[in-house]
Amino acid sequence: MASPLPSRDSVLPQLIANYPVFRDAQPLAIGIHKAIMAAHPDIDKNALRKTLQRHTASIKYLKAVAAGGPRFGLDGVPQGDITPEQQQLANQDLKERFRKQAEQRRDALKALEHKAKLHELVAKFKPR
Repeated sequence: MASPLPSRDSVLPQLIANYPVFRDAQPLAIGIHKAIMAAHPDIDKNALRKTLQRHTASIKYLKAVAAGGPRFGLDGVPQGDITPEQQQLANQDLKERFRKQAEQRRDALKALEHKAKLHELVAKFKPR
């Protein structure tokens, strides 16, 4: 039996297992990468950077930032607040993401409708 494909991200599962702020997609304290590197010097900096980029771009995380409130450290203790500008940016990112998803769904539906019409025409004019 073939082995499962390796995870695209080997760092996030480790962070989720160790820190509820990642599991719960709570807004992260500014500079949290420094705390992660201090606690896990074995983690590759580039891998961590990419992991944090993907994590903070997730819909669940953006919704948490858009809601406002505190940011949290690795220990779950509040460390600063989300600014109104950060809330606004998160809301804009969410709106753009949802707009693009809706556009992709519309395009896929149009393509299916077009394909169905072509099949109808082929069936209608197919020699018998």
